[in-house]
Amino acid sequence: MDVRFDKASKNFQQIVALVDLDLHVPDGSFLVLLGPSGCGKTTALRIAAGLERPTSGSFHIGEQDVTMSPPQQRDVAMVFQSYALYPHLSVGENISYPLRVRKVPKPQRLEQAARVAALLDIDSLLDRKPRQLSGGQRQRVALARAIIRQPRVFLMDEPLSNLDAQLRVHMRAEIKHLQRELGVTTLYVTHDQVEAMTMADQVAVLKQGRLQQLAPPQELYAHPANLFVATFCGSPPMNVLQGELTDGRFYRAEGDVRVRAPATGAVKLGFRPEHATIVDASTPETLGAEVYAVEPLGNETLVALRVGDDVVTIRAPATTAAAVGDRCGIELDHDHLHFFDPASGQALARQFTTATS
Repeated sequence: MDVRFDKASKNFQQIVALVDLDLHVPDGSFLVLLGPSGCGKTTALRIAAGLERPTSGSFHIGEQDVTMSPPQQRDVAMVFQSYALYPHLSVGENISYPLRVRKVPKPQRLEQAARVAALLDIDSLLDRKPRQLSGGQRQRVALARAIIRQPRVFLMDEPLSNLDAQLRVHMRAEIKHLQRELGVTTLYVTHDQVEAMTMADQVAVLKQGRLQQLAPPQELYAHPANLFVATFCGSPPMNVLQGELTDGRFYRAEGDVRVRAPATGAVKLGFRPEHATIVDASTPETLGAEVYAVEPLGNETLVALRVGDDVVTIRAPATTAAAVGDRCGIELDHDHLHFFDPASGQALARQFTTATS
């Protein structure tokens, strides 16, 4: 079932939480609402759940306007950060509780709970209490309880934030696989851009209650709409340097390089850590820099370089022999540069025509 926010806004007295959110989530797709704390993503999810009513605008499930409908009439299932399990009930009873509310006969409840538990590989835990489970097992129980309802829409509010790093990676894959298998439209809230980039069909990036960009993860990464999206999506984030564009060259005190952007004036140039190379300081067409920090990661090395008052990060081979204090040059990949208006932060790259270097 597809869902749609139509100019949905939400104010809490003087606090503006959400502003004219227009968002369409196609049937069966996985949408991630991404942004920092306080950006409005959880407010949007609570409007979808019926836990909040928008100050203006509407929310639709399929062809039905459910803006004023209470949660129990929306046929949605919500998975919370805190799991929200009943401590006095067994795992099986927790999973089957939505069926109990619907007065489904006990034999059918038990049968369906066992089937869903098997789907999530927790069928051996049905007789245990939540306090006897690990964090990952509790999260699976919460997911199973949502699945057994067979809802029209799944709503997930930072469900992995209480798990350790290794388990989060595992559960990301589990949830993504499960959503594909069930084919249920899913809205997923997170502030973790790695979760968003690895799980979503579409990512909606929010800042201060406003939608910044809606796009597939690859599009967000390759063509960010503004500086906020560019620096929020990606790990490490995009590097940004301010300078001047004149006659197809980008100028800074640390050097100037030819770029494919024949425009003039102040600009912020962005490049991903993998789209630049550390070279000898005497290499022409580079920006002068000094090694600020070196982070070996086994399969690669992240090298932080000071460029004037700025610090940028470069992905380098694991064998890179860089030492703090070394002078070097930064060679940019002309095919993967981004340009932003220094005042508004909006991407300018699409306004430029391609020029040969």
